[in-house]
This record gives sequence, structure tokens and C-alpha cells, in this order.
Amino acid sequence: MAEDMDVAGPAEPVLDRLPMRDEDGEIRREFVEEIARAIAASDTAFLRAVVAELHEADLGDLIAALQPDDRVSLVELTGTDFDFSALNEVDDTVREEILDELEPETVAEGVRELESDDAVELLEALDEEEQEEILEKLPPSERDALERSLEYPENSAGRRMQTEFIAVPPDWTVGQVIDFMRNASNLPERFYEIYVVDGEQHWQGAVSLDALLRSPESAPLADLFDEDRRRVSVMDDQEEVARLFGKYNLVAAPVVDTGNRLVGVITIDDVVDVIEEEADEEIKALGGITSDEELSDNVWTIARGRFNWLLVNLATAFLASSVLGLFEGQLEKMVALAVLAPIVASQGGNAATQTMTVAVRALATRELGANNAFRVVVREALVGLVNGLAFAIITGVAAVAWFRIPGLGVVIGLAIVCNLVAGALGGILIPMVLERVRADPAVASGTFVTTVTDVVGFFSFLGIATLWFGLK
Repeated sequence: MAEDMDVAGPAEPVLDRLPMRDEDGEIRREFVEEIARAIAASDTAFLRAVVAELHEADLGDLIAALQPDDRVSLVELTGTDFDFSALNEVDDTVREEILDELEPETVAEGVRELESDDAVELLEALDEEEQEEILEKLPPSERDALERSLEYPENSAGRRMQTEFIAVPPDWTVGQVIDFMRNASNLPERFYEIYVVDGEQHWQGAVSLDALLRSPESAPLADLFDEDRRRVSVMDDQEEVARLFGKYNLVAAPVVDTGNRLVGVITIDDVVDVIEEEADEEIKALGGITSDEELSDNVWTIARGRFNWLLVNLATAFLASSVLGLFEGQLEKMVALAVLAPIVASQGGNAATQTMTVAVRALATRELGANNAFRVVVREALVGLVNGLAFAIITGVAAVAWFRIPGLGVVIGLAIVCNLVAGALGGILIPMVLERVRADPAVASGTFVTTVTDVVGFFSFLGIATLWFGLK
């Protein structure tokens, strides 16, 4: 009878023993502390095991949770096991701090393991001198491909595309294509279509994988490819590309240069990143915050970035306050006017913000244009009128009950109607005008719209009160 032998089973995954996230999906503090201790102890084996199990997005979250010195140490201790695509998952400030501390050779080795679109995204955050220092460490063919991508305009399809794709001649059969894919050693990590090109790489058409696999091996590729497949130019703006994906439910889109030569492909994961970035920029712009502000920035950087728009807001606030100065005598005679004036301005501002938010979004998605502008403007004005009448009654009754002055209810009611209509018109017209003069409506609309509602609110309320009560 054979002796029983102890056979070592597979090692227990680190993340099973030491979970990274809690039940709410947040990174557990204990996990981060354990990683920090391993970094301090230079426990390379443990750290390599951890990063090998983590998805690039989770690794990015871990990097962001670590102290700045530990971030660089983690990259250096894990060596070739570290996935440099994780650096594209952290904000720009953290990424730049890490790349500045790493040796160019280390970064170059990490870049070589990335798909071209991820490599470009990593490199474009650096200045030209740092880019060149890293690119010099790469083989000529890889360096040339990355340099060409970096030459395209920022936020263009050329910057977003990956240059790994499958292109075959039109005279092949389905069987030849399948054999080629089985034997090729440099296929893209993920792909959804096969592209057909001529001898000079000119675009001919595309064949989806499902159509390819459903066809007999003897079928000519020329009978399968779609020459009208939607494609994008290297110079197209990434927002337009994202809009194309959403409108036509695309998963991938070929990218051609100005000579109609196939040079790359954009996939849905790249487009999701674009949508998130654009949404982040729009939200920040609506609050008067620069698009490059990050949570990891220091106090001075954030304060400096927010200062300019706060200065503009201060100037417009003085303009609104000057309207109150015109009615200084009336305010002294009736304290109720000073108490109620901010209510009128506030209601108009809130209504304008609602309209402005809808308008900025509609302009960004191209839902609002010359063909429907008049109808939308009229609709928003009527919405302002309806809400104005409703709140005129509510506010008027409250003002009379508060100050026991019957005429005050009529005055504030009329002012509320005027300001909600003005807010609605300002909220829709100001973004449209800014869009027409090629200014970003999301950035500039808020300040101007608030000024309109403050000025109209104060002037209408105090002006109507002067006429109604005959204040001198």
C-alpha cells in the first residue's frame, strides 16, 4: 500500500484571506494598513501576490489610498508584476507625482506592456521632455507608433484610439482569416471586428466576429464585409465619437486618417472613459471650478484655481447690490422691503439654475439647436410664468400674514412673476448665446444668469413697491 503523502495545495488567494473592500464597496482601512506595513518591510512576495490578484481599477484605488511615499515604493517593489494601466485609474496629480519619482527605464518597461491607447493616456500627462526621455528607452517600432498618436490633437480620436487591430486583405476566405487569428502571436487583447484593407492599408470594410463565425470557411470575405460601416477620423473630437457610439449603439469603431487609411480602432471602454471625463468637466464647470482640479491637490493649488471665478462673482454681486442702492430711501422707510427682497432674487436664481442646467445639457448633447430653439425658449418662458403665478400667491399670502401690510402681497407677487420669467429666459438664452460665440456655456452661464436674476429681482420688487406705495 502506498504511503500517504502530503501534497501542498494551491496557495490561498490573498484577497480571500484579506478582503480589500467592505460590504459597501469601500476600501477597508485594515487592508490599506496591511499593504503599508508590507511596503515598510519590503515584503516583495506578498506585494507581488496582491497586485497580481487586483484588477487595474482596484489597484488604482489602492494607490490613491496609500501615502505618497508608499505609492512609489509599491511600484518599485512589485516590479514587472505591477500593471501600469492602474496609473490611468488615479487622478492626474497622483499619476504625475508617481511618474516623476520613477526612473525613465522603469516607466518605459511598464509602457511596453500596455495597449497603445493606455500607453498614450499615461504619457500625455507628462511634459514633452519627460515623454521624450521615456520614449527613447523603447524599441523604434513601438516608439514611432506612440509618437504618431501623441502628435494628434488633445481630445481627438487619434489620441483615444488603440493601434492594435486585425486587418486582412479582401480576397481572403473566412477559413484563412480564422487560421490567421489562431496562429498570430500579436493579436489585440480584445477585439470585436475584423477590418478589411487593400495593399496600402486603405479602408475597405468591416466584418463582425459573429458574422465571421456563422459563415462557412470557404466563404469569400468580399461577400461578408460591410463597406458602409460607421467609422471616425483621427481628427474627430472625442465628444463627437462618444455621441456616435451612443446614437448607433456601437461597441467598436475603426479610425481612419485623412487619406482613408485604417490607423486604429476605438472601443467602448475608451468611450465610457470619455463620457465620464466630459461629465466630470461639465459638473465642475457649472460650479466655476477648473476641469483639472483633483481631490489630491493641495490647498494652494485649489484656492488659486477657484479664485478667478470667485472674483467675477464678487464683481457681479456688487452690480446687483448697486440696484439696492438706487432704492436706499425706500428701504429706510419700509424695513419689510429689505427683508423680502432676497426672497425674490433667490426664487428667480433657483428657477434660472433649473433652466440653465437643462439648457447646458441639451447644448452638449446637440438636442438643442436652431431648428427647435424658438419652441424651447417659449416653453421655458411659459414654465417660468406658470411657476411665477403659483409662487406669487404663496409668497404674497405669507408676506401679508408676516407684516400685516395688504399691498405688500401684491407687490412681492408681481415681482416674483417678473423674476421667474426673467430667470427662465436668462437660463435658456444666455447658454445659447455663449454657445454661439464659441464660449463654454457650462463655465460662464452660472455667473451671468445669477446676475440677471439678482438685478431683475431687486429692481422689479423695489420698483413696483415704489409705484404701489408712492414712496418718495
